[in-house]
Amino acid sequence: MKITANRLCLSCLLFTLASGIAADDDETLGQENLFSEEIVIVGTRAKKRQITGAAQYIGQEELTKFFYTDIQRLLRQAPGVSIQVEDGYGLRPNISIRGVATERSGRITLLEDNVLIAPAPYSAPSAYYFPTAGRMSAIEILKGPSAITQGPYTIGGAINMLSTPIPTSSQGSLLVETDEDRTYRVHAVYGSTNEAGFGFLLETHQWQSDGFQNIDRSDNNTGLDIEDYTIKLAHTSADARHTIQLKLQQAEQDSNQSYLGLTDADFNDNALRRYGVSALDNINTKHAQQILTYQFHRSNALTFFTTLYNNEHRRDWFKTEGIDLDGSNNVADQSPTGWLKIVQSINTGTSLGGFTPARLHAILKGEMDTLPGSIQIRSNYRKYFSRGVQLRLTWDTSLGSSRHEIEAGLRFHQDEEDRLQRNSSYHQQAGQLMLDDVGILGNAGNQIQDAEAWSFHIYDRIEFGDWLLSLGLRHEKINQNRTRWASRPAQTAEPASGARATVPSRRRNATEVWLPGMGLLYSVNDRFTLLAGVHKGFTAPSNSPGVKEESAINYELGFRYSNGKLALDTIYFHSDYDNLLGECTASSGSDCTPGDAFNGDAATVRGVEIMFTTSFAAGDDYTIPLSFNYTFTNSKFDSDVAATDFFGDVKRGDPIPYIPEQQYNLSLGIEVNRWTTYLNLGYVSAVCVRASCGEYEKTDSSVTLDLSSHFAMSDRLSIFGKIENLTDAQNILGRHPYGARPNKDKTTTLGLKLDF
Repeated sequence: MKITANRLCLSCLLFTLASGIAADDDETLGQENLFSEEIVIVGTRAKKRQITGAAQYIGQEELTKFFYTDIQRLLRQAPGVSIQVEDGYGLRPNISIRGVATERSGRITLLEDNVLIAPAPYSAPSAYYFPTAGRMSAIEILKGPSAITQGPYTIGGAINMLSTPIPTSSQGSLLVETDEDRTYRVHAVYGSTNEAGFGFLLETHQWQSDGFQNIDRSDNNTGLDIEDYTIKLAHTSADARHTIQLKLQQAEQDSNQSYLGLTDADFNDNALRRYGVSALDNINTKHAQQILTYQFHRSNALTFFTTLYNNEHRRDWFKTEGIDLDGSNNVADQSPTGWLKIVQSINTGTSLGGFTPARLHAILKGEMDTLPGSIQIRSNYRKYFSRGVQLRLTWDTSLGSSRHEIEAGLRFHQDEEDRLQRNSSYHQQAGQLMLDDVGILGNAGNQIQDAEAWSFHIYDRIEFGDWLLSLGLRHEKINQNRTRWASRPAQTAEPASGARATVPSRRRNATEVWLPGMGLLYSVNDRFTLLAGVHKGFTAPSNSPGVKEESAINYELGFRYSNGKLALDTIYFHSDYDNLLGECTASSGSDCTPGDAFNGDAATVRGVEIMFTTSFAAGDDYTIPLSFNYTFTNSKFDSDVAATDFFGDVKRGDPIPYIPEQQYNLSLGIEVNRWTTYLNLGYVSAVCVRASCGEYEKTDSSVTLDLSSHFAMSDRLSIFGKIENLTDAQNILGRHPYGARPNKDKTTTLGLKLDF
């Protein structure tokens, strides 16, 4: 499987090259690797302590303790970040920062190397593509006023994933690991930079598994097959003023993942079971990225960056959607009774569509045949692009007794989601799915959503005496459109061009906002620092007419303490929503049209984040590193919301779904000469999956324990082993899209890492 990269726009390329103006002085810069400046936002743990806002940096030291491939496990190390578990691997994670909606990570700014990485960040922000976490060199999380430079989603914050940089000398590494469920992973990297300033990097990440769940009456597995390739080419001029880098990356995924979960009774009996009606569920994706970056260092104080980026993504998720209970057996019907409703009916013991809970349960378990054409399976085909150009200027200067670090940025961005989906009908016979009608192309979604956005920000970090003040302003101007074609009547012959032969309907939404922010840092002494901040946060609306953008005024107040051996951050945060936005997607499990949005009116999210790290030493023999983070979050609706297909019937004081009140993560290690052993303990309290929070609308609280051990056989070769979910705990960690979802069971892994 290969992806052919589109050519970059010639006019954009000329614009980039023209920006490389010649220096008008003869100051020579150092020969260090300059490309890290473009992609890094936080930089290091030391640098993040000088940011006027909450930020976390997860670097190589932390990433190699467990060699996690699941971004969800990695992000547990950062306070303020919450996760809605869906597949157990983190393939399409549901991430929230400070109480924003978790679903498909659509309310946070996702970046790779400081470039927007969601398939269509403005028109369809749901992260159906997520970068392979196992190939990353570091992860940065920004919250509060410090996130205002990133946009467009600034209420919760931003996550920037840093890919492997080009090394300054010839070097490489090979990581190989294998574990249960016929799982293997290979991560190989090699790169070099010569004396003439030319550098390159070659990288591949291969990951395959049969999965940890079992499908009733089927030989199909529930695993994955991911191939990821990256090439980087770069050149730095002899005087280090000019640097240019080209990054080419592509990834392919084939995974047998399903939206269908379990009833509570079946979960308690066997949490790793999957119903046979989901046996054909599979998602296939292809992703390609090209980034061209040019840097001009006018002097040590003045630097100009230009980045052109292009992302293309295709996916087809073939998955069961629901069943026709009224007997019409219409393959063009886009609204069969959804599996979530059926699971809820079985859980609560209520009839649905004339079917008793027992009959519904028998269908799910494959014990009851269904009528021809009754079961709908959808080919959720979509293709996306996300492309643009971003300019950034940084200038360090002094005015009187104050020092200024000024950053100005401009981005022009376009993205699009193209849906051309098909419903096919099946029936269940003797526990097997039988095809009845392949259906008409476009009968399950036939539309194009697109967006064009201009964004600008200016940010001034001002140092004067013991004070540090940051002032920021962001502007977003967004035009969003949707063009939709109606479903055609069934026909014997289907012409290739017929899907869009009808006259489409159109709708449009335009948004323009100014987003100010301010942060303040005061150094009481060399060890103790106070911080405070306020900024206006923003989430772009969809193209639904009459829907307002999501906005909130966000505050934070806290302190940092560090004495070299011990570091403690404690921050109180408060988000006052003017309008909480709900956007319908297939994964929400709601009876609404994907793409439509709903106003949730006023809401409040407040909480406390604590991050503590230290290390104990006993002579030269061993050290004991310890880190602990804790998050308390109180989230609620501030007013009654009339019943909608998305929010349901909301009463004032109801909780915002999927935001845990309490969570913590404890990491403890023992490092003895060549041996290192680490223990990771995570706790998440139960959450409400709907605002009403009824009996079957909650998850379980969960405790997850992971253990890893490494032995350095030499300076270049090490072997390691790890056990994830050591206690083999099985909890309901989510109820969406369509039923109870388990965590991955106890998994043992063995591997080695070779540096050369």
